[in-house]
Amino acid sequence: MASPTKDALFPEARPSAAPRFTTGILPYQSYLDFVKAGRIAADLPFADNQVQPASIDLRLGPVAYRVQASFLPGNQPVMRKIGQLKMHELDLTQGAVLERGCIYIVPLLERLNLPADIAGTANPKSTTGRLDIFTRLIPDYAEEFEKVKKGYKGSLYLEVSPRTFSVRVHQGLALNQLRLRRGDPPPSDTALEALNESEGLIFSANQKSAATIRRGLWVSIDLQGTDGDIIGYRARHHTALIDLAKVGHYDPKEYWEPIARNAARSLILNPGEFYILVSKEQVRVPSGFAAEMVPYDPSVGEFRIHYAGFFDPGFGYGQSGEIPGTRAVLEVRSHEVPFLLEDAQVVGRLIYERLTDPPEKLYGVDLKSNYQCQGLALSKHFRRD
Repeated sequence: MASPTKDALFPEARPSAAPRFTTGILPYQSYLDFVKAGRIAADLPFADNQVQPASIDLRLGPVAYRVQASFLPGNQPVMRKIGQLKMHELDLTQGAVLERGCIYIVPLLERLNLPADIAGTANPKSTTGRLDIFTRLIPDYAEEFEKVKKGYKGSLYLEVSPRTFSVRVHQGLALNQLRLRRGDPPPSDTALEALNESEGLIFSANQKSAATIRRGLWVSIDLQGTDGDIIGYRARHHTALIDLAKVGHYDPKEYWEPIARNAARSLILNPGEFYILVSKEQVRVPSGFAAEMVPYDPSVGEFRIHYAGFFDPGFGYGQSGEIPGTRAVLEVRSHEVPFLLEDAQVVGRLIYERLTDPPEKLYGVDLKSNYQCQGLALSKHFRRD
């Protein structure tokens, strides 16, 4: 088993310091410390850009297993369940195609040896969500998807199910990310209101606007077309595959149907269709916080938004804070019935959690973030003419 090379992640030693808070989301530097200590390990060297401001990317291993059905392992290791449900294997070292509508389980390169007070939550990366690739993290003996129990020690697996496009993937590609937290600090609307008062979390037309805070920060949909006549995109059916190694390569017209604004400023979501839409508000996440979009909330409608639910510290700020917020791109699917959306309708909420310390790197400033100044935007694989 190869030992990870840490030189790229650790050009020089960083002195450890006591955290500002004893509970909260772990920041960038804590993931580096966990790698150094062997709390997060991998069979291949870690990538330079693998650690994010408040999460770490998890990478596909060398093989994918096509399985008959999704599952939770419960009282078994994942590989035992794979043995029962496996149909065939794919070699990812040379790249392989994951077919639309099929379910695959991929052992990840990373494994964990967490302290007793550290747990984790996983989510698809932004690019994964914008391609309608459904992913869920599965630890051994898991009773819930996307959750890593406190003190977990063991391997990690990813369920991958492309919903709209068949995709070509390869070993080392990151489709999801893991966010670690110490303790269980409950979200507080009172604290969020105070943060909004001091920082300004939500903007409209580059001006600070009133925020609706109730079990998080509420976000609405833009069907007016603030940045033009196009209010969204609907995925086309029966397209060619997408190679996830190719950036800025594909003609969006071959994969997406633009949706023009109508006089009623509305949109009917059709069951089985996949949409890329955008929030009316420009949102921000201060450096001492991380946020997560609630993906499905039956109180606001029978649809799911935002597969990629993590918002990193620094989102919507830019260099020296000159950006007055960034729109949230929403990946939307209706459930069983057609559903009418209208302009400015509330579609979801952002839950803010504090970090144990401000991160030493921020979204869009220290990292080459693809979507810092985004409006309505497709994934990075499509040309932006």
